[in-house]
Amino acid sequence: MNKNIIIVAVLVIAVLLLGGYFLFKLNNPSTVANQPENQNQAPQEPVDATGDVPQEPLPPVTHEVMYTNNGFTPSTITIKTGETVVFKNESSSGMWVGSAMHPSHTVYSGTSLQEHCPDIANTSFDQCASAQPGQSWSFTFNKAGSWGYHNHVGSSHFGKIIVE
Repeated sequence: MNKNIIIVAVLVIAVLLLGGYFLFKLNNPSTVANQPENQNQAPQEPVDATGDVPQEPLPPVTHEVMYTNNGFTPSTITIKTGETVVFKNESSSGMWVGSAMHPSHTVYSGTSLQEHCPDIANTSFDQCASAQPGQSWSFTFNKAGSWGYHNHVGSSHFGKIIVE
């Protein structure tokens, strides 16, 4: 009889050890992560460190200003910081968009035409060259404010970009 009790005790201990092993494996996060997802379960959205679902970045916003023989249209627009304005030359002559005031172009960048042209980094709100008919030039406004501009080769044509 003692032999039967020992066999039963060994079996009970073996069952407890195996059960504990499987229970540990199923509750261990590293093994759960390696298991395939339940096909019936909705996919989880990623969350950031604050527990919020991260927002998709918005596509860049672009506005158009046409330059014709009569000047800029629209002559005043309101945009948000970080948005881009594309100036399209639809005139029969050159277009050189430059920050006010003519001829120095200092208002947006604080540097003169001679100091910031050529504007390779495109940070001075100055085209720094004349665009021929059919060409365009774009600028991204990263400073809030009211920014006057003009056509450097036809300074009687001017406009304003209001950046909020």
